[in-house]
Amino acid sequence: MATDEITQKVSDRYARAASTGEQMCCPTNYDMASLQSFIPDEVLKISYGCGTPAGLKTVSPGETVLDIGSGGGIDCFEASRLVGPAGHVIGIDMTDTMLDIARKNAPIVAANLGYTSSNVEFRKGMADAIPVNDGTVDLIISNCVINLAPDKRKVFREMFRVAKVGGRFTISDIVADQPVPQYLVHDADKWGDCLSGALTLSDYIAGMAGAGFLGIHLIKFSPWQVIDSIYFFSVTLTGYKLPASSYQSDIRYATLRGPFSRVVDELGTTHLRGIPQPITPDAVCLLSQAPLASHFVLSSDPLWLDRADDRWTAVYPVDAPCAWQGHFAMLAGPFAEAADDDHHVYRRGEPVEICSKTLTVLETDGYAPHFAIINRAGQNVSGGAVTCAPNGACC
Repeated sequence: MATDEITQKVSDRYARAASTGEQMCCPTNYDMASLQSFIPDEVLKISYGCGTPAGLKTVSPGETVLDIGSGGGIDCFEASRLVGPAGHVIGIDMTDTMLDIARKNAPIVAANLGYTSSNVEFRKGMADAIPVNDGTVDLIISNCVINLAPDKRKVFREMFRVAKVGGRFTISDIVADQPVPQYLVHDADKWGDCLSGALTLSDYIAGMAGAGFLGIHLIKFSPWQVIDSIYFFSVTLTGYKLPASSYQSDIRYATLRGPFSRVVDELGTTHLRGIPQPITPDAVCLLSQAPLASHFVLSSDPLWLDRADDRWTAVYPVDAPCAWQGHFAMLAGPFAEAADDDHHVYRRGEPVEICSKTLTVLETDGYAPHFAIINRAGQNVSGGAVTCAPNGACC
């Protein structure tokens, strides 16, 4: 299908849903009891998405927040409460029916929050041509919308353009564990279901990195559905538009604490656990961001760590046979590549088959926040135990 045809069909589908109250899409987890206290039911009943980006405590008072594909306004209105009366929220959407509902309810929400006037405005626009000035947004949010855009890389570039230096995004979207085949790409109904336009996790993160964002990492992961052996799942991701190399600091070295034994950061530098690595001012800025900062000791002089140091972290595999049960792990940041202590190498977004022993390691607190794990087994499998090879590379 042509790009314009995709856009029109998606817009028509959501306009119809807004008029009829049709339920659409994906796994959400709104705190409806809280939202009902200030958001009208007319908005709540047409709130579609696959996450709650504005409700993840990513919003700070006084900030300017942009919501791409704001629909009836639920995420904008939640952001409105979080930024407070001194903040500003901009919602953009391409569907007139949605915009009409959002605009009608904006003053009602403001009154319910005790504001003298609404701090939310809704603009008609496209995700790949955002009607917002350069460098004016502190936080970009989006809830299951970017997968609907035919040219996602253009959307990512637009996001980078409007973000302030030091700004960030927190977006929820549907991705897949493998490329979506053409027979689904050209299925108009599946576009509206957030399936046909889904990228792989690898391509999604690569698109954001290609636009200039850094520190891209996973906030939340939720399995959704399987169609023709393709696993679709919801992710919430955060990343930053960091300052250029003018960043000033006395820090000259970074020492990886763990739990990974080796990582490659997004600037291409390899770090080995416990060994100080000279870093550039750009790397200082990157590694100072959450969650990377928790994995490193930054210092002005070289600093070595060993197992006796409290700052050294590791999760070692148990010395036992493992079983294959259909699990695959995908590194979802904040590193381009990482290795554990059992010789597994993970490249961001690429599925790696793992055994039961490795699954146990990746489910620990040190690893779990950085991985999306799916099970591709079509049925329950016994996965008979096997013994690792002499070099430890069982997987």
